[in-house]
Amino acid sequence: MPDTKLEILDEDECTRLIGPGGIGRLVFAGRFDLTVLPVNYVFHDGAILFRTAQAGSTDEDLRTGIEHAEFRVAFEVDDFDTEAREGWSVLIQGPAHHLDDPGERDDALAAGVQPWPGGDREHFISITPARITGRRLRHEPAA
Repeated sequence: MPDTKLEILDEDECTRLIGPGGIGRLVFAGRFDLTVLPVNYVFHDGAILFRTAQAGSTDEDLRTGIEHAEFRVAFEVDDFDTEAREGWSVLIQGPAHHLDDPGERDDALAAGVQPWPGGDREHFISITPARITGRRLRHEPAA
C-alpha cells in the first residue's frame, strides 16, 4: 500500500506552480463577512493580477478610503488529482492593490489577463505576496 506524504513547499516551488496562471480563490473579510471568490489570474512581475467589475464587491469591500492603505487578502491556488489522491495548494497573503493609475493599468492590460465572465471587467487588482506558503500531497511506494 502506498504511503502518503505531506511535503511543505518552499517559495520557489510555490512560485513555479502558480506561475502559469489559471484559477485561484480570493479570500477577504467583506461587508457580508468572510468572502471567497474564484477569479482567473496571471502571475505578472511577482504579483497575482486579475480583472473584475469596477463597482463589484472587490471594489467596494477592498478599498480603505485612506490613501496608500490597502486591505490584506489571501489568494489560494491548487491542483488535485482526486483519483490518485495527490495534489498541491499554494497560499499567497498580501495587500490588494487597486490599479487606478493609468500607467499601472496599461501594464496590467499588457500582461494579458482576460476575465472569463462577460460584461465590463475593466478594474484591475494586484496582490503582491508578503507571504507565500504551499503544501503537496503525494503517494510514495511502500518500502
